[in-house]
Amino acid sequence: MNKYYDIIVVGAGHAGVEASIVSAKMGLSVGLITMDINAIGRMSCNPAIGGTAKGHLVREIDALGGVMGQLADETGIQFKMLNTSKGPAVWSPRCQSDKDLYSLAAAKLVREQDGIEIIQDTVKEIIFDENSTEKHGINGVLTDLGYKIECKAVIITSGTFLNAIMHTGVNQVEGGRIGEKSSTGLSDCLMKAGFVTGRLKTGTPPRLDATTIDLSQTEEQLGDDSPSPFSFRTDVSNFPKQSQIKCYLAHTNEQTHDILRTGFEDSPMFTGRIKGIGPRYCPSIEDKISRFSEKPRHQIFLEPETLEADSIYMNGFSTSLPIEVQEKAARTIKGLENVKLLKRGYAVEYDFFPTFQTKLTLETKLVNGLYLAGQINGTSGYEEAAAQGLIAGINAALKIKEQVPFILKRSEAYIGVLIDDLINKNPDEPYRMFTSCAEYRLLLRQDNADLRLMGKGYELGLIEKKYFDIMTEKKEIIKTALDYFKNNTLHHKDVNGYLESKNASTLTQGEFIDNLLKRNEVELKGLLENTELKNKEIGKSILANPQAMEQIEIEIKYSGYIHRQLEQISHFEKNEEIKIPGDFKYDRIRSLSTEATEKLTKIKPVSIGQAMRISGVRPSDISALMVYMRG
Repeated sequence: MNKYYDIIVVGAGHAGVEASIVSAKMGLSVGLITMDINAIGRMSCNPAIGGTAKGHLVREIDALGGVMGQLADETGIQFKMLNTSKGPAVWSPRCQSDKDLYSLAAAKLVREQDGIEIIQDTVKEIIFDENSTEKHGINGVLTDLGYKIECKAVIITSGTFLNAIMHTGVNQVEGGRIGEKSSTGLSDCLMKAGFVTGRLKTGTPPRLDATTIDLSQTEEQLGDDSPSPFSFRTDVSNFPKQSQIKCYLAHTNEQTHDILRTGFEDSPMFTGRIKGIGPRYCPSIEDKISRFSEKPRHQIFLEPETLEADSIYMNGFSTSLPIEVQEKAARTIKGLENVKLLKRGYAVEYDFFPTFQTKLTLETKLVNGLYLAGQINGTSGYEEAAAQGLIAGINAALKIKEQVPFILKRSEAYIGVLIDDLINKNPDEPYRMFTSCAEYRLLLRQDNADLRLMGKGYELGLIEKKYFDIMTEKKEIIKTALDYFKNNTLHHKDVNGYLESKNASTLTQGEFIDNLLKRNEVELKGLLENTELKNKEIGKSILANPQAMEQIEIEIKYSGYIHRQLEQISHFEKNEEIKIPGDFKYDRIRSLSTEATEKLTKIKPVSIGQAMRISGVRPSDISALMVYMRG
């Protein structure tokens, strides 16, 4: 082990993997410190990647040069595109992963990346540089084994391990996962430096023995027949790589709920032993039947955790009730009458650091060179953590190189929405990404993440030229096609045969191609294959690039809505360009409300646009601020 690294990454979960790999790719030396070298990239909860809005994050991580999408493609055992019955803005890729293969693949990527050294130890203290030009700077870290390791930057990606306590019924055990101890000392060190901390809670369901389940009594949940990969860099000719499996759907019933209620008096959540706030959109099963008592049943998804073992993840049944209540209740579900639990469900309570203390770069405001990413910032989910790890790693590297910080606006990416929401809304419960969080979601689709972000990844040195060239060619095909379709017509005699086959109204004269494509019943592929376009160079190039063809069709069919969102973004950008000095004294503006003065002083927005998005800051406060700045 070296005694010096440019960057120390604390924790090797999904945020830590992205942070360490991206920093090393940018040419810096990285010490990745983990309590367990066998837990790198471990899927401690649901063995799945993606889902509604989360799939967008994974595609964006990939387009910027991150690895989560590649890992998902390598280890996925069921792929599915969600929400395809709705518009393309909310289509979201998801895959069930083999959790063992995922962790092995993540560890392999980390070990093979030049510039990373993996260290099995626990960081208990940050060594601050009191002579820094700011209030604090970073000198290094001190570990449980007594090592002092110097560095220029620290990225903390500690997940649910800071002062973590696991709860099952009346039993409490220190630890962030079953069989893994909690991390103590680091929170106290940061609090002594002036940081504010809080407590959050998350939970996990029991794991079931598949050999004791009658799956014939459940509903099969199949993946897509022709699945799409997450990564723009995955070779589609060799995809998927793993055998594909089925998942299953079951339901609770009134008997299940009655049995669960018998455990309420021992529930750490209802008796107040858990102080931390849990995720609103992923409640425990006891919370569901308490809050939604009128519902006679709840969905339970039975998802295999690996290809080789018989462990089933009981998705939708997160609980911290006594283990005997968990098993008895599970056995009331159809198909699970004889089920055995391989692992109990439990809740884990842990420290987090409210994000008003953090910049948009994910560097802390109090300590120069200290970055926070993942659940320590109050988020839930692998994907949110990985996105933050990527951004923290990029910005730590850029700062050491004395280059301009990398900040994604909420008009550019879901990652931008995620971080903007964290900083400005300062959530006091675990934050989860949804498509509804993104006001420009029609432009920020999962299918165009490469077109939006791969150029940025290439400029950072994180995307290889061959993938950048593929994206550039795709972008050129799209531009050429959109121009061509806007300015060229198809003769009615040529297109009417195709229109009749679609039961669509025919033409009496020629019509511009983009107008034809705005019809719901007209598909671009059908138009290309059944008209004179198939013999033209433009038609051949589009047919040869299915990804470009999808983009072209979406751009044309939704052109009115897209144009409207572009206008909204133009207005948004104007407010972002009005900068606010970092040392601005808000208490000098007498007409500001007390709440606005407090929030603006705490968060220190860098622009009028950011100030407008801070909860508690009213339009009248913004008007007063702008008048004062002009004066």
